[in-house]
Amino acid sequence: MTASLGLPATTSFTDRIDALRLARTLGVGPVNFTRLMTQYGSAGVALAALPGRMRKAGRRDEAVIPSVSSMTDELERLEKLGGRMLLRGDADYPLMLSRIPDAPPVLFTLGDVRKLSMRSVGVVGARNASAAGIRIAESLSAEIAQAGLCIISGLARGIDSAAHAAALHPGLTVAAIAGGLDHVYPPENTSLQKRIAEQGCLVTESLLGTAPLARHFPRRNRLIAGISLGCLIIEATLGSGTLITAELAQSYNRELLVVPGSPLDPRSRGGNQLIKTGQATLTENIGDILQALPPDLPRREPAPWQRSASHNPLLTGFSEPSHPWSATSEADWTDPDLVGKTVCALLSVTPVTVDDVVHRCQFSVSAVLATLAELELGGVVEFVPGGRVALLPN
Repeated sequence: MTASLGLPATTSFTDRIDALRLARTLGVGPVNFTRLMTQYGSAGVALAALPGRMRKAGRRDEAVIPSVSSMTDELERLEKLGGRMLLRGDADYPLMLSRIPDAPPVLFTLGDVRKLSMRSVGVVGARNASAAGIRIAESLSAEIAQAGLCIISGLARGIDSAAHAAALHPGLTVAAIAGGLDHVYPPENTSLQKRIAEQGCLVTESLLGTAPLARHFPRRNRLIAGISLGCLIIEATLGSGTLITAELAQSYNRELLVVPGSPLDPRSRGGNQLIKTGQATLTENIGDILQALPPDLPRREPAPWQRSASHNPLLTGFSEPSHPWSATSEADWTDPDLVGKTVCALLSVTPVTVDDVVHRCQFSVSAVLATLAELELGGVVEFVPGGRVALLPN
C-alpha cells in the first residue's frame, strides 16, 4: 500500500501515519502542529510528549490521540477511492498554500495534484447568482483557463459551479470542498464533482466520511484563498461567506479582484464596497486579471521543521518572510501564568487576529504565541483561518 500512496523516499509510512495522528488530535491545529513538529523534530516524538503537555496545559479530559490502526484504515480507504494524502513538506503539497502561516498540515486529494501548484485564480461569489453573474463567471473562467491558469473554487451553487464548469474543457480547475472526498455537496453537483476529480483535482482537509457542516466551510475558504495567487469576486452580499474568503485572501497577501455590479442589486454591494474602499481591483476582463497577478510563482521552500536550525525558529508558521510577525527566543518568557492571564483577558468567542493580541499586551511575540499554543492544547482557545484566535465556548 505504501508505494501506491506515492511516499517520498525520505518519509516512512510510519512517519506519515504519526503525522496524521498528530494533526487529528484535538487541540492540535495547524499552528500547534507546526510548532510541535519544529520543537520535537518528528511527529512520533511529539505524540509521545503530547499527553504530558496536555496535562500541564490543564486539560482534564485528555484528548484521545487517534490510533495507528484507525489512521492506517483511513489511508487504505483513501487508496481504494484513488485519493492521496499530502503532508505539508511533500513535493506535491500546494505551493502557494505552503507559504501561509496557518497552512493545513494534512490534505486529502482526488485527481491530478499538479493542478494544486499551478498559477491559480480563486473565483467565488453568490450562491443565488443572477443570470448575468453566471455568464460573467463562465466567460472569465474560460478565458483564465485558456490563458493557462487554474480556476479554484468551492463547488457551491451559483458562481462557484459556473466557474468550475467553464474551466473543465482544458481540465484546469480545482474544487476545495468542506466535507470528505466521499461526500458531495450540494447534491446536484454530483456529476460536476466527479468530472473535476477526473479532469482536475478535489482537495479537502476533512477525513473520509466527514459530512460538510457549517464549521468546516472557513477551512474550505482558507484553501481557496491560500492556493490561489488572487481571488476574483463575482456578486457578494454584505456579510456573505464570499467576503470571508476575500478577507482571508487579503490576510495572505493575495490579489483581490472584483467584478462591479449594479448598486441596486444587494448581491453586488459587498464587492462594490471592496472596490470603493480601495481593497480590490475593479475587474472587467481577462486583461485586468492577468495584469494584477504576479507573473511567476515563488520558489518552493521546505516546511518549517525541515529547515536547518539556523533558519528554523521554535515558533514557526508565523515567521514566514512574507508575514509581519517575527518569532524570537522564548528565553524572555519568565512568568507564564501572567502571560496566560493577560492573553485570556484579551480574548472572547469572537475571533481576533493574533496581531491584535500581541499589540495589546507587553509580552514578546514568542511568549504570546507559545501561550496560545498551550491554551489550544488545553482546550481553551482555537485558531481559525486567517491568523485569528478565539476562546472556545464553555
